[in-house]
This record gives sequence, C-alpha cells and structure tokens, in this order.
Amino acid sequence: MAKKNMYLIIDTETTMNDHVYDFGAVLCDRHGNVENTCSVILKDFANEPLFHDEKSTLWNLKLRQEQYNRMLENGRIMISSVQGVNRWLDKVLAKYPNVIAISYNAAFDKDKLIKSGIDISNFKEYLCLWQMAYGVHAHTKKYRQFVLDNHYFNNVTELGNATYQTNAEVMCHYVTGIKAIEEHTALADCRDFEMPILVDILKRKDWRKKMKAYNWRDCQLRDAFVAK
Repeated sequence: MAKKNMYLIIDTETTMNDHVYDFGAVLCDRHGNVENTCSVILKDFANEPLFHDEKSTLWNLKLRQEQYNRMLENGRIMISSVQGVNRWLDKVLAKYPNVIAISYNAAFDKDKLIKSGIDISNFKEYLCLWQMAYGVHAHTKKYRQFVLDNHYFNNVTELGNATYQTNAEVMCHYVTGIKAIEEHTALADCRDFEMPILVDILKRKDWRKKMKAYNWRDCQLRDAFVAK
C-alpha cells in the first residue's frame, strides 16, 4: 500500500546574525492531522541576540527573550543543537522519503536553515506556502473584498505606493474566519497559522499551476479597488 502524502511545515525565528534561534516543525497530512512536532532553541546560536527592533513592541528584544524563558520553564520548547535537528529530520525522511517540506516564506527560511548548518538537501521538494496562497487567493474578488472589509493595508511608502497584505496572519484569517495574531515563535506559527492555510490550499484544484511569487506591484490599492 502506498504511503499517504505527508507535509513538513517548517518555521524559524532568527538571530541578528541570520542564524536559526528557534526551529519549529509540524509533520502532518493533507487534512491537518498532526503526526509529530519539533520545537527547539538551538544552543549553537542561543548566545546571539534574537532578531529585534526596539521601535516595535512586537519585536522588542527584552519581551521576546522573556517569552522564550517562559516557554523553557513550562516545557513548551526545549534546548537542542543543529546536530539534533538534523537527526530529527533524518528520522522524518526515513519514514516518509517523499515528505514535502514547506515554509510560508521559503526563500527566507531556507536561507537561514542553510546558514545554520541544518540539512534540508534531502527533501525532494521544498515549497513556498506564500506562493501557493498568493497564487490561489490573493487576486480573487472575494479576497480583495475581505482585505477591504478588514483594512488589511500596508502603510504608504515614500514613493507613494500602497499595497494590500498577503502575509500568513492575514491569509489564515481569510481561510479560517478567525482573526488572531501570530506569536512569532516557530512551532506556534507552523501549527496555528501555516497549517490551516496549507490544508485549505491542498483542497483547491490546480493549486500547483497557480503558484506565483509575491509581487508588490500586483497588490497596489489603486489597481485593486475602485471608488463607487
């Protein structure tokens, strides 16, 4: 009997040196049934400062570090190493050689994984969930109405460009009907935001053919919305 299709959703939270601080992954089937998860802080880079922006409450370094300290105390996350993560990935691939790796912003996550020594070379496919969701949903009339109803707009740039949003938080709200804010810890973002998006996309006909890289020029408010 052929093994069912499995998906490994991977997310990372990084350091200011472009290394992986928090590695999170969810192994699931196309219906969102979870078989295994991984949630670890990499001791190899734990002494590097977390990515932060002191002008932002969300990305404040002190608050982010306190959040991870609480997670360690209550067992939500563990300490491991790059070698430990690679061993865990090897076990996933040994059981499911054709498992498809997926990240919302695959270009970003793949770059940080490689720079950190996490081996993703054995995955036959590593897909970008953003491209999947963007191609299927972002330019439909229904999605544009949803964006308008919820005011999901980016700030106007210095050049006068204004775009509507297609990030994981917004896409998850769109496909689930539930508005929530990403925790910006790797496992929680995989499980609570990216997995519902994946499950929705896999139900759609010809989603592979519709995959499309994000282009801000195609999300201009002046082109997407017309005054009545």
